[in-house]
Amino acid sequence: MSTRLNNLVDVTDDIAREHGLTDDEYKMIVDHLGRTPNMTELGVFSVMWSEHCSYKSSRKWLKKLPTEGPQVIQGPGENAGVIDIGDGDTAIFKMESHNHPSFIEPYQGAATGVGGIMRDVFTMGARPVANLNALRFGEPSHPKTRHLVAGVVSGIGGYGNCIGVPTVGGEVNFDASYNGNILVNAMCVGTARADKIFYAAATGVGSPVVYVGAKTGRDGIHGATMASAEFDDASQEKRPTVQVGDPFTEKLLLEACQELMASDAIIGIQDMGAAGLTSSSVEMADKGGVGIFIDLDKVPCRETAMSGYEMLLSESQERMLMVLKPGREAEAEKIFHRWGLDFAVIGELTDSHRMVVHHQGEEIADMPLGPLADGAPEYDRPHVATPKRPAFDSNQAAHPAIVDSLKSLMGNSEIASRRWIWEQYDSMVMGDTLVGPGGDAALVRVHGTQKALAMSTDVTPRYCFADPIEGGKQAVAEAYRNISATGATPLAITNCLNFGNPERPEIMGQFVGCLDGMGQACLALDFPVVSGNVSLYNETNGTGILPTPAIGGVGVIADYNKAIGNGFSEAGAHVFVIGGSHGALGCSLYQRHILQDDTIVAPPAVDLQAERAHGEFVRAAIAAGSVSAAHDVSDGGLLVALSEMTMRHGIGLTSPQQGDAAYWFGEDQGRYIVQVSAAQVDGFTAAAQAAGVDVNEIGKTGGDELTIDATLTISIAELTRINQDWFPDLMSGKTA
Repeated sequence: MSTRLNNLVDVTDDIAREHGLTDDEYKMIVDHLGRTPNMTELGVFSVMWSEHCSYKSSRKWLKKLPTEGPQVIQGPGENAGVIDIGDGDTAIFKMESHNHPSFIEPYQGAATGVGGIMRDVFTMGARPVANLNALRFGEPSHPKTRHLVAGVVSGIGGYGNCIGVPTVGGEVNFDASYNGNILVNAMCVGTARADKIFYAAATGVGSPVVYVGAKTGRDGIHGATMASAEFDDASQEKRPTVQVGDPFTEKLLLEACQELMASDAIIGIQDMGAAGLTSSSVEMADKGGVGIFIDLDKVPCRETAMSGYEMLLSESQERMLMVLKPGREAEAEKIFHRWGLDFAVIGELTDSHRMVVHHQGEEIADMPLGPLADGAPEYDRPHVATPKRPAFDSNQAAHPAIVDSLKSLMGNSEIASRRWIWEQYDSMVMGDTLVGPGGDAALVRVHGTQKALAMSTDVTPRYCFADPIEGGKQAVAEAYRNISATGATPLAITNCLNFGNPERPEIMGQFVGCLDGMGQACLALDFPVVSGNVSLYNETNGTGILPTPAIGGVGVIADYNKAIGNGFSEAGAHVFVIGGSHGALGCSLYQRHILQDDTIVAPPAVDLQAERAHGEFVRAAIAAGSVSAAHDVSDGGLLVALSEMTMRHGIGLTSPQQGDAAYWFGEDQGRYIVQVSAAQVDGFTAAAQAAGVDVNEIGKTGGDELTIDATLTISIAELTRINQDWFPDLMSGKTA
């Protein structure tokens, strides 16, 4: 064991810097303690004050996001957000990042990301019912991309499939900005009864502090600190800071917690996530307004001679910390032992408002809780707004034939089918998945009811880079559209805010701008933020990622029998476009991949009033039975969306609509394509006129081809082949 990990070494300014603390931060710690910290105390402060745990660069701006609404039971600040979905039922959900670990060790990084987000949800008393993810990789041709994709996908599937929670949706993108820093964002949704929600706050002086789950090892030490720093060429040396997961143990932990939660024995409960035993102890005691005493000699360990520093900072997986009502220990211990898990009373609550830690019979740490929990500095980082970009002038470009452009886009890395990925995930386990991967939003039945939850993950990073405010709006609006397209009512969002180095004013400007846009959209759409995560310092050797504020949206439909899909489902139906077209080719996939033009120009504008009006109209039309299929128009524009609708069930479309490249491939926002049966057309158009919503009939369904203006005809079989071949070819090494 290194002496650097115990209290035999005197702490110096250099050692504090090695722990990621600035000189000013170290001075603050000395002032809080009234003395020089020992190594254990320094380690505890360093993880609690890391960017990953303290949000010291982002707290100022996160406070500006709307977090309240009649549907919100618990907003940000707990393990996960909670919303009311009616009839005494709640949905509990959150999204988090596991970016740095997944780049270093893709399988375990992704797997433990899934495990950690599920613990956040079932810690609240919920049973997880669905997992989603949002993944970003580097260029397909980059030498590490295939390795990273294979490892991450295998890790997500391996963990989720083993624990028996369906993976029902997500998104995958490729861009050179992620070559040295991929993004792995995991989202989990669970359900619970409103009167059986559990919180972290620990109360009752003398109440026992209980450790349950797997044993503690040396994996993951300083994982939170690593996640708060840039990468460089030596990042592979950080492999020991990546946690190792065991989904079978997590399944046992889930069931044991659910069994104990059926009683009234638990006062507070907290997942041991980032910063492990340290963060869970600090957060539970601080939220309850008490102190905490921990005896590390009682912590179950799987390795010998672990120092107190290592035990407190380990991020070993599948562990929970609980505070129980006095006298209920034996009852709880019996449950956890029956599930084959460790159970140990490792301390108690005190009235000291301090965290006191003993190891090998000696006091190794004595720290005030307030500075640990909320005392990290809150920085107002200098920020520079992203300059406004000019509009894209498509008249200056030489445009290929429409059919050639369509084929190219359908087989492009951004549009190509992700079937290769989702076929590795079990999306049907538990038996409540109604719509899995491939829908606009996934649909999962609330077990034993007629209700279903709709959920989606969305963001368009190239928009956020060009105009952070519009990009932030669009990320929220697209989640709103995807949920609305199923017939469900959007209720709330979680987020995972992935950005580069906040100490660079232009990067901090991206962060501020994106949150401004997100906040505007959340207010306009009654779509509040209830949970989330911030991941900064996503850079390698000074090169940052595209700003990527991933949004996870959740909604509910009262009767899942009224939900609809996103593919043409009958011949002879009329097809309408909701929302007008202005030919927004700026920042489009057409500009980038067909015209091979990487000029940074203005992205499509987001009209939030129109977004709300169109979403409400679509949901009403679905509820009335006049719309039998719906799909939002996003990446690639109108013709790509129409192609996707034909491929879903192999039913074609004939359209007399004329249009140029800007019409067919422009990415104007707020639009839906809907299928309306012949008998419903008059009622549908009358309702649209009454609502003041712009609708335009574009064609009729039927046959096995997509025909546009009698000049473009392509078989659905060919479209499907083009769309589905790219990913398998990439992973087999045939193409990049």
